[in-house]
Amino acid sequence: VSPWDIALCATGTAVAGENALVLAVLFYTPSLRAPMFVLIGSLALADLLAGLGLVANFAVRYLLRPPSEAAELGAAGLLLAAFSASVCSLLAITVDRYLSLYNALTYHSERTLGFTCAMVLLMWLLCLGVGLLPLLGWNCLRDQSACSILRPVTKDNAAVLAVTFLLLFALMMQLYLQICKIAFRHAQQIAVQHQFIATAQATSTRKGLSTLSLILGTFALCWIPFAIYSLVADSSYPMIYTYCLALPATCNSLINPIIYAFRNPDIQKSLWLACCGCIPSTFSSRPRTSSDV
Repeated sequence: VSPWDIALCATGTAVAGENALVLAVLFYTPSLRAPMFVLIGSLALADLLAGLGLVANFAVRYLLRPPSEAAELGAAGLLLAAFSASVCSLLAITVDRYLSLYNALTYHSERTLGFTCAMVLLMWLLCLGVGLLPLLGWNCLRDQSACSILRPVTKDNAAVLAVTFLLLFALMMQLYLQICKIAFRHAQQIAVQHQFIATAQATSTRKGLSTLSLILGTFALCWIPFAIYSLVADSSYPMIYTYCLALPATCNSLINPIIYAFRNPDIQKSLWLACCGCIPSTFSSRPRTSSDV
């Protein structure tokens, strides 16, 4: 058994457990039914499935005897769907942050729970379609020379996925730059007004920007090297390179709840209530704003 595969399986187990906790908190806390928490839940669900996909891939490779092509393709499809949904969820969060600042006066009332759920559902249907591609014949099991660094995905398909990922990330970065410009303009207005409400809004805006910076920065460090490597490498390259880049990429799903969900005051309160039945006095009673996520 490869120690790299053991590391990926252990990472997948930790990812699944951590994101299952986030989903449990969101599901069992009635106050966390706002649209912004739907997006957090979508990201947590995607990362949960990614963790389960890593465990399933290990089980198919080492525990399933005799080997099954359908099981191998199914595990690969689960990973494709999960990581696609993770990327799309991060894009949806970025779009939500941009619109909430660009239309700060009306977006909070226009962004209904039903509309958010419908958009998330459409996104997941698209990602599930991506996950079905290996089972529908987009694989290299019949032609090993066509395999990419991640068998059974072909080199051409891996290149398409990598380019799509880079384009989506470029879009997220463009939106993030616009968010920074809007936040900077708000800060200038606040400096002139010196009002308490404006100061509170500035604090929540800075917190939202800090969270988004952590999410996108970590996402870039974890995934961009792997995406670029997928464009230039094929199955003839040493597997050690693939493992060295794939492991940090999978760790992104382990980091997301720590720097995103668990930093949210409402989720922190729910965790304190679930664990010890109390809320520390250090928590602020300030209501949520559109910039808190």
